[in-house]
Amino acid sequence: MENLHIVFWLFKDIAWCLGFKILGITMIVPTLTIALVISWRTRNMMSELCHNIAIAVWIRANSYWMVSEFLGFADRIVWRDYTFKHLALIPFGIGVLILAFYYLIWRPGHKEENETM
Repeated sequence: MENLHIVFWLFKDIAWCLGFKILGITMIVPTLTIALVISWRTRNMMSELCHNIAIAVWIRANSYWMVSEFLGFADRIVWRDYTFKHLALIPFGIGVLILAFYYLIWRPGHKEENETM
């Protein structure tokens, strides 16, 4: 499933790069769905769960950015110098916070636990 996830992700980003709007937007669904399924399957291993959730929010941020460009509102001003594309920083930041939680808070207190399977 993880390998298939990468295939969908690559198709989404290739479509974005080439400007294939329908393909790019369509590929969001399987890419994000598989990321969430992988997160659910690894929910009992904190290391894997945190990284997989960070990947899922990264895909969400990346997908929003792509859609904002495809639909022509990426460069519209939201506030001051910030555009709609900059709103992708919110899920990107959430991903960073999840990984910061894991590496700075959870992992130091759980050194005895296995990180991966």
